[in-house]
Amino acid sequence: MKNNYLRIGTEYYKKGSVPLFSGDTYNTLLKWKKSEIVTDEGKDFLQEIRKYDGFCLIPSHNHYQQEIKGFYNKYEKVEHTFLMGDFPLTKEFLKHIFGNQYTLGLDYLSILWQYPNQVLPIFCLVSSERKTGKTTFLNWLKLIFQGNMTINKNEDFRSRFNADWAAKLIISVDEVLLDKKEDSERIKNLSTAKSYKTESKGIDKIEGYFFGKFILCSNNEENFIIVDKDEIRYWVRKIPALSDEDENADMLEELKKELPYFMYFLNERKISTSKRTRMWFTKEQIYTEALSKLVKGNKTYLNKEIEEILIEDFIKFEKEELKYSLGDLVETLSKNNVRVSTSKVSEVLKEYFGVESKNGSYSKYFLSINPSTGDYFPEEIKQKGRYFTFTKRNFIKV
Repeated sequence: MKNNYLRIGTEYYKKGSVPLFSGDTYNTLLKWKKSEIVTDEGKDFLQEIRKYDGFCLIPSHNHYQQEIKGFYNKYEKVEHTFLMGDFPLTKEFLKHIFGNQYTLGLDYLSILWQYPNQVLPIFCLVSSERKTGKTTFLNWLKLIFQGNMTINKNEDFRSRFNADWAAKLIISVDEVLLDKKEDSERIKNLSTAKSYKTESKGIDKIEGYFFGKFILCSNNEENFIIVDKDEIRYWVRKIPALSDEDENADMLEELKKELPYFMYFLNERKISTSKRTRMWFTKEQIYTEALSKLVKGNKTYLNKEIEEILIEDFIKFEKEELKYSLGDLVETLSKNNVRVSTSKVSEVLKEYFGVESKNGSYSKYFLSINPSTGDYFPEEIKQKGRYFTFTKRNFIKV
């Protein structure tokens, strides 16, 4: 279409819709040669093309502007009809998603709509069951925020080319399995970042304003992403399966019919919670058993092996406190057929067990046998070097 052309700065662009691996699409501006526009439309057409000084990125739903002081706003305008009325199916659906945190869920949606610049928790919907409505929730949000939301797969998020999502309000990942440390670090850092470098194929990185919110959906309740025990950025909800009575193949279409009434409600609604942290909600407000399960399930194989060694030694030596060097643990792990570097053990001890090394003398224990009785008893030898200290009560509950 002729009105799809723009001139921004000294470059010409054509509006396009790019397909994603997930089946979703995202709107973008494709660089277009001036000569090709002349070939397709004629030289005189160049005078009809809208001209801007450059790009800006300013999210807004109630006071949207496409052009701001001569700059082209890359945030997309959201079109809705606002009608006063009831939305019973939408209420029931959101109660299914947010459960006993329903009011908090309404606040989350209200903040997304009314204050798109506000930092929010990483919202995760998990369930090992099928037919829960997780994907329907993503598609419903897409109806609300339209081109300002993208539904990705793991491959989309992990790609270094991030132009498809770096300028979006909502970055969702369906069937997520981001089980690498760099994945979780990337999401954590981005969840509170104010700027981010966008990279497209064949185009240099460009640093710009970032306001994206992450929504992750997974069938894996225990380790779809690495989360440590002190994490405060994640809001994890376990979504129950819909009953046969509630299951509705046309639910999204029926929710769509109620959208004008829900959008009026969302636009006018007063947020019930006050902002208490940079992510609005406190750790206590968004805590769930599903988060606890994720943290426990995050223990890696190495974590569990080290924990088993410690529990066994506490029982064997009957001590309230034990000290080990990295070499001691690597040697014991090796005897258990676990080959691992000292640097990896050090990382696990610091990040997951929360212990730091000290330098000095420490006691090392081993079992000796009494030749007269045949009984085993612990013997102590003194070692020097850097060591880590572990306390029995943290591993064995009395």
